[in-house]
Amino acid sequence: MEIVVNGRNSEISERFREHVQEKLHRIDKYDARQKIHRVEVEVTHEKNPRQHETAARVEMTLRSGGPAVRAEAASTDQHSALDAAIDKLESRLRRTNDRLRTHQRKHSPQSLAAATADLPVASLGEGSAPAEDEPIPVGIESEGDCPVVVREKTHEAQAMTLDQALYEMELVGHDFFLFVEKDSMRPSVVYLRKGYDYGVIHLDVSE
Repeated sequence: MEIVVNGRNSEISERFREHVQEKLHRIDKYDARQKIHRVEVEVTHEKNPRQHETAARVEMTLRSGGPAVRAEAASTDQHSALDAAIDKLESRLRRTNDRLRTHQRKHSPQSLAAATADLPVASLGEGSAPAEDEPIPVGIESEGDCPVVVREKTHEAQAMTLDQALYEMELVGHDFFLFVEKDSMRPSVVYLRKGYDYGVIHLDVSE
């Protein structure tokens, strides 16, 4: 398993890199099922003294044969932020492991798709996806009253079921997930509503 540690706004010492490797031994037990081949760790230090409680942020992304698993945490220092991020990562890996074990035993519980089938489909104005914690300017100028786009990303996408989209949303720890629905091939967004309910937005693309 390759471990890559990078720093933003700071240099990462060799001692801390070794500390990260020692801590990540906790997830070795999941490697047999997950086929983990790379863990990317990014450490960010906030220079603003008013943000002391979140002065250090650790983001971890696990690459394997399946979907990416992501966790992040912020704290007063990089060591406690690392511990919190690994706790989240291990929790998500444990759920993934349990899911794989359930499928192998062919005793799968009710799917998330079935559990959310009776929920009303949200209108476009109901549930907007939350912005990420740290938007990165991309230099896009606004015209008139048009809002400024502060972050832009492009991801490869494979068509998937609603159940798989909900599952992958859990793995990355987001409140929303953009995907292409397998049956209809429509761009769709599933998101977490208040009260732990799920909402789904589908787009009908006109030619």
